[in-house]
Amino acid sequence: MKTKIIVLVGPTAVGKSALGIELAQRFKGEIISGDSQQVYQELSIGTAKVNEIEQAQAPHHLIDVRSVDQGYSAFEFVQEAQQKIKEIADRHHLPILVGGTGLYLQSLLEGYHLGGQVDQEALLGYRAQLETWTDDQLFAAVAEANMDIPQLNRRRAIRALELAKFGQDLTNQDQPFEILLLGLTDEREVLYDRINKRVDAMMEAGLLEEVEWLYQNYPDSQASRGIGYKEFFPYFAGQISLEEAVDKVKQNTRRFAKRQLTWFRNRMDVAFYSISESDFKENIFARVEGFLND
Repeated sequence: MKTKIIVLVGPTAVGKSALGIELAQRFKGEIISGDSQQVYQELSIGTAKVNEIEQAQAPHHLIDVRSVDQGYSAFEFVQEAQQKIKEIADRHHLPILVGGTGLYLQSLLEGYHLGGQVDQEALLGYRAQLETWTDDQLFAAVAEANMDIPQLNRRRAIRALELAKFGQDLTNQDQPFEILLLGLTDEREVLYDRINKRVDAMMEAGLLEEVEWLYQNYPDSQASRGIGYKEFFPYFAGQISLEEAVDKVKQNTRRFAKRQLTWFRNRMDVAFYSISESDFKENIFARVEGFLND
């Protein structure tokens, strides 16, 4: 029998963490973070990490599992998330994945796997690179490789290029999960306003000091390339004003939220709920209840 899991996705600042805690409390669940930045122990403000009080309200996993001088990859996430799902299910609790890093979650849920002796991390890295290409770039690469693909679309183009690079023995592994994919969203103007206000709140909470520590100690780390951190580096270098840096954080976060929504809508079968609807939580709770009782 497959393990039932809930996956809660959506753009940054939409309220995933708070709802995830409510779901865990209501349905005897434990939360697995699907966020690529919240793994870092030393970074809390800019990553919008749940605080100690929130973490005490429900068990959380894959938070604070790396130091900023370490890297973190989709391959590592898949391995560690699979293990956590098993541990939670063995306790007869409900695994609830909460996050906005589409590549990580999709790789886990689709059972992304390499056949033969191909390096899994290398493939996932190549896949992440291809995901940054435009459709025109992908289609041009397919044409250049003389690949004839019927009904060519973005997903088929990426898969064809992976096969061309790593061989024909790439297969997706059937995951032992029964999945309910839920998403939170809202009108763009409302979401963007939430993002702007959250960045202001982060600044009041000490974001600048957190970034300065990272800038002085680990300026070349993978963690330093995250949104909310990299935008301040030109400020510390004397190249832009603090106001310009903060505005850049807001702009990049808004753009990131747009990319997140595009990813989840185009690549994953998500049932979206608008947080502006007064009964969105009740509808989600009813959906989960039906899923668990089915």
